[in-house]
Amino acid sequence: MFREKYNHMNKQIYPSPELVNKTISSATSTVSSKKQHKLLFRKPIIIVAVLTICIFTTLPILAARIPSVYELMYYLSPNVAQFFMPVQKSCEDNGIKLEVVATYIHEDKAEIYITMQDLTGDRIDETTDLYDSYSINRPFNSSATCQLIGYEDTTKTATFLISMTEWGNKNITGDKITFSVREFISGKHVYDQIPLDIDLSTIRVASETKEVEIIGGGGNFEKFLSDEDTSNVLLPSQPMNFPVEGIDFTGIGYVDDMLHIQIGVTNPLNKDNHGFFTLKNKKGNEIKCDYNVAFTHTSDDGERINYMEYVFDISQAEIEQYSLLGDFVTSGLFTKGNWQVTFPLESDK
Repeated sequence: MFREKYNHMNKQIYPSPELVNKTISSATSTVSSKKQHKLLFRKPIIIVAVLTICIFTTLPILAARIPSVYELMYYLSPNVAQFFMPVQKSCEDNGIKLEVVATYIHEDKAEIYITMQDLTGDRIDETTDLYDSYSINRPFNSSATCQLIGYEDTTKTATFLISMTEWGNKNITGDKITFSVREFISGKHVYDQIPLDIDLSTIRVASETKEVEIIGGGGNFEKFLSDEDTSNVLLPSQPMNFPVEGIDFTGIGYVDDMLHIQIGVTNPLNKDNHGFFTLKNKKGNEIKCDYNVAFTHTSDDGERINYMEYVFDISQAEIEQYSLLGDFVTSGLFTKGNWQVTFPLESDK
């Protein structure tokens, strides 16, 4: 990934063997799984008010204050770490510090290391996700991604890499960039391939369905839906027994000779709970759903519920050959704040 991306660059520059050995041993334990979100940005908007108190500091030597991030940079990309310019501008809100550590601007690309540190509690962990709540205001059009690349337990600090690409293969120009975060989630739990105790041979035709407006979906739904804006789905039931806390199992049944399986998430804007189902036959072969659709409902007490319905093109006559498995991710903590840092653009000219 990031390391391989630069493997071909600047072969003539290498850190000393002692530094490589030291940084690899130090950083190996901090590198966690990488989750990537992709956002498209257009021209920046003007932010009228900032409620946080921002503290800006700049030190000439990156390693002096943040050796763990410096070592992580060398571990991930030893041939390019030398080109990152120290920034070290920070902003603190709600007991959490956001810091822009270093940047590397080259041609149409910008790479930015940032850290988030919990100064008062345990809200930052190795599963911390900015939840698509970050924004980058800058004087050019671009796409951007955000990756969690490391976590240090002793300081409760998560390190992220922001990668940006200017549209149209143009060199990045401008004086400054503003990076901001509104919220993040943490305390994630991952459920991989858990068997669900449902005898599929007992599943019958759904007694009640309803037509809903689709807010999202995936798979080959164009093949099965005559109208891509609406779909006939199971009428959500009261949540049934389900092994994943934070996700409700609200329906299973046949509609038009296709198996429909439905889950719901209450107050989805405060969490990133999601998942999907697979069917496994007696030979061990797994089948993914043919398509899925998402729709939403607001309850009488004002709670929003997002539903996802997974559809398998397998008839009732065949379904007894299969068992049901699920993969799910839930988040346990949602933290809001107003973090914003503006920092200068410096290219590698």
